[in-house]
Amino acid sequence: MEKYDVIIIGSGLSGLECAYILSRKGYHVCVLEQNAHIGGCLQTFRRGKTTFDTGFHYVGGLEEGQSLHALFRYFDLLDLPWQKMDEDGFSEVIIQGKSYMFPSGHERFADKMAEYFPHQRQQIVNYTSFLKKVGENIMNSFQTGVKNDFTASTLLERSAYDFLQNSFDDPLLINVLSGASFTMELCAEKLPLYVFAQINNSFIQSAWRLKGGGSLIAEKLADNIRRMGGEVHTNAKVTRFNEHGGLMKSVCVNNGEEIAGKHFISSMHPALTLSLIPETSNIRNIYRKRINNMENTHGIFTAHLQLKPDTVPYLNRNINIFNGTSPWNDAGVRSSGTTAALVSFQMPKSGGAYTSNIDILTPMLWQEVAQWANGRGAAYSAFKAQKAEECVHLVSKRLPHLKDSIERIYTSTPLTYRDYTGTYEGSAYGIRKDYSHLVYTLLSPQTQIPNLLLTGQNLNLHGVLGVSMTSFFTCAKWVGMESLIKELENGGPVYPR
Repeated sequence: MEKYDVIIIGSGLSGLECAYILSRKGYHVCVLEQNAHIGGCLQTFRRGKTTFDTGFHYVGGLEEGQSLHALFRYFDLLDLPWQKMDEDGFSEVIIQGKSYMFPSGHERFADKMAEYFPHQRQQIVNYTSFLKKVGENIMNSFQTGVKNDFTASTLLERSAYDFLQNSFDDPLLINVLSGASFTMELCAEKLPLYVFAQINNSFIQSAWRLKGGGSLIAEKLADNIRRMGGEVHTNAKVTRFNEHGGLMKSVCVNNGEEIAGKHFISSMHPALTLSLIPETSNIRNIYRKRINNMENTHGIFTAHLQLKPDTVPYLNRNINIFNGTSPWNDAGVRSSGTTAALVSFQMPKSGGAYTSNIDILTPMLWQEVAQWANGRGAAYSAFKAQKAEECVHLVSKRLPHLKDSIERIYTSTPLTYRDYTGTYEGSAYGIRKDYSHLVYTLLSPQTQIPNLLLTGQNLNLHGVLGVSMTSFFTCAKWVGMESLIKELENGGPVYPR
């Protein structure tokens, strides 16, 4: 039974990034993925000649000097075919039929918003300056002992919704500024200010699509992990953790093979991780109860539209549509029908003027599909077809020729995400963070078993930027943050080419 330095369960972004970091540090790493393909929510899938993204659609802050650039330079991901989205409007927000463009750059963003809301100009300038300050201090999260008004811990304890209410007099402006936030769950009662600010800031810095889809990120990370001596295995479902003497010793794979390790990292949902650890372990019942009772954010329904050739012009921006008045409180989830959607365009392979497919995303609760959790059928297919029709109807108000341009529709629900990406109950953004119960809803990478760590979007921050930061927090438990910061500051990869 071969013994690895580190066994990592799950090959989503967090698992692969942890494997990359520790392989770079000289650890012999083994990544175990239960599915046939690596990547988790980074996966793509093909239908005929058309490639669709699963959960990855765009990133922010990728220019030099911005929040994600340094992290992706470290992970050797900057040379992928990134395409900058339209600087004059990387997102279009449509509320009650009126369109608002979001340009890149803090000053340009403030100027544009002030054109729409001239009576709130100074408030907009103050808000944009606040976002910029948050972005400038993001890397301070890696520094111990650095404390100011813009650290994550301070802003995580403040309400995003209350901050907006106190910053602006115009409710419509609040809704517009929140309208490009399909990258998070807009829960007015719980969303921390830091989550709202760091995500919105990163996209205002700059917004980028990836030609070829998110699987390119996973493949590049896996290739480099293998180059550094690590292993990445698919169709390897971990079915049990084995503990002895207060430490994890091995995992069982596919209910048979036993693989031993010195250290273990689980990128699975913490509740799923604990379900694989026997009750007789050192995990206290109060810890299990806390994890199992945590609320999860809602999921996503996606209508993947395969389009007829040369029918829908490619737009180098997202479209965010709200038929109601507010994006807050899970717009499109608690109301009847589909009232909110994000439209994401696939980049043309040939650089032509038309897209081959678009995705329409709308929030969906697990409860809407839970009845089919253990088996599908005609009722489930009818439910998906009805939901897809609602999505197309909503978006057709902005793209009037869309219905006639559709070749075929594929769909995914929270059930799909659960089964193909391993996300707990198909949750889009992991465990729901609550600014008023921060200690309860934020998790440390360290478990009660010394050589078992957690990682991923369920711990503190979600999204590509948040997960990439969390991978550093996880690995720092074993290798120290100081050395990781030095490597991050020094730049790109150091492994042999």
